[in-house]
Amino acid sequence: MTINQEQRDRIASGKGFIAALDQSGGSTPKALKLYGIDESAYSNEDEMFALVHQMRTRIVTSPAFTGERILGAILFERTLDGSFAGKEAARYLWEDKRVVPFLKIDKGLEAEDGGVQLMKPIPGLEELLATAKAKGVFGTKERSVIKANNPAGIAAVLDQQFELARKVLAAGLVPIVEPEVDIKAPDKAAIEAELKRGILQRLDTIDPATPVMLKLTLPSVDGFFRELVEHRSVLRVVALSGGYSREEANALLARNPGVIASFSRALTEGLTAQQSDEEFNRALDASIQSIYEASIA
Repeated sequence: MTINQEQRDRIASGKGFIAALDQSGGSTPKALKLYGIDESAYSNEDEMFALVHQMRTRIVTSPAFTGERILGAILFERTLDGSFAGKEAARYLWEDKRVVPFLKIDKGLEAEDGGVQLMKPIPGLEELLATAKAKGVFGTKERSVIKANNPAGIAAVLDQQFELARKVLAAGLVPIVEPEVDIKAPDKAAIEAELKRGILQRLDTIDPATPVMLKLTLPSVDGFFRELVEHRSVLRVVALSGGYSREEANALLARNPGVIASFSRALTEGLTAQQSDEEFNRALDASIQSIYEASIA
């Protein structure tokens, strides 16, 4: 199945970053709280997701949110089924904003075992990928977490990630492989060395004609992902903010040439439901500009 070449070119070589707007069930209450909406404002999951959709809609319909600085946006599955400004969410992003749409497809994490958290099974994966493709989605994102330097655990994470990546590629979509390293891990630098070795090994099994993307924790050693950035089977390397403040994440990102941001909480830091549209748009514009500058540094 063909990939949209214009979208692929934007992601491969465009200047900007990817906005992660894919908070799901577990992270939504925290995201809403930071946005100034307490848990007392909703009484069930549907009301909670309606409120977070309002937040996302306010972000993507803002005049600050355009393809001039934002290359792509990652959506939650419920968002894909919804709309922005009366248009299907993925189509609105691309047709109205020139922002390439991605979809978070993982269903959350298993309990920690061997220092890692694997992805939960994804029932109905083929149907989900077909629906995403039909709705104009370019790629997917799938997250695991690594908390300790256990080579067997790290290998299990990467085996699962690359097996899923091959299924995504077969469906005509571009996977974002995301083996997040916990920034609080005491042996973070050692984990990253083991992780990079394992990723390079598995990238050699990926056809450069159908490359993957990588979403990684900002490394302890500046420029540590250079071989991944330059690998012929990698379309783009993006970084997650991982609990760092926006200022910290931007500073680290700027020291890693070729890596661009894919921030979630750091992007929305400082935005609240109580702000006027003028205040909100000004705050979002400043956030986007700072992350853009760090991404092109």
